Amino acid sequence: MKPEERPSIVSLTAPCSRHYGEAMTETGVVHGRFQIFHLDHLKYVLAAKERCRRLVVGITNPDPTLTKLDAADPYRSSSEANPLTYFERQSIIRAVLSDAGINHEDFCTVPFPINFPELYGFYVPLDALFYLTIYDDWGRRKLSMFQSLGLRVEVLWTKPASQKGIRATEVRRLIAGGEAWEHLVPPAAASLIKGMGIAARLSR
Repeated sequence: MKPEERPSIVSLTAPCSRHYGEAMTETGVVHGRFQIFHLDHLKYVLAAKERCRRLVVGITNPDPTLTKLDAADPYRSSSEANPLTYFERQSIIRAVLSDAGINHEDFCTVPFPINFPELYGFYVPLDALFYLTIYDDWGRRKLSMFQSLGLRVEVLWTKPASQKGIRATEVRRLIAGGEAWEHLVPPAAASLIKGMGIAARLSR
């Protein structure tokens, strides 16, 4: 792809509100493993929703057949990094976003095979605006994949890995160790993590 053909990218150093009079995008796409959906995940999703009328939440690594190793972050494809099913994650996300006041008509959850760019068009609208946050090589790798497809991309914020904040790996570790973790996730997520037996399963 020639430089002049690359999609435009807006890079923001921190989450921000839309400016008055700024046009709102019709459809936006966010994505993540969301293994476990925590408060920083919610901040990312809400920052994207503020900028579009309808939001598609893509859940990556939805099942083993749509999960593939990537050298930029090999741990993400491991079984221990993906203990929640697609059904559990989409149930949690839908409950959390509804609890946050977002109408069901204004968002949807779909599988999103992040490591299979050739399959994106089967799961998400390719004419949407794709929102990213970049902390490390994996974030830069995803940006490169999106650019190679000519997708429109908006980088909501870029930070060093040391400033990433809450990490799902740590939330899972706390749950498994029987330590306090509920303060790191939205209330609706905590309720479902307990009610669906996820906390008990991770503890085992």
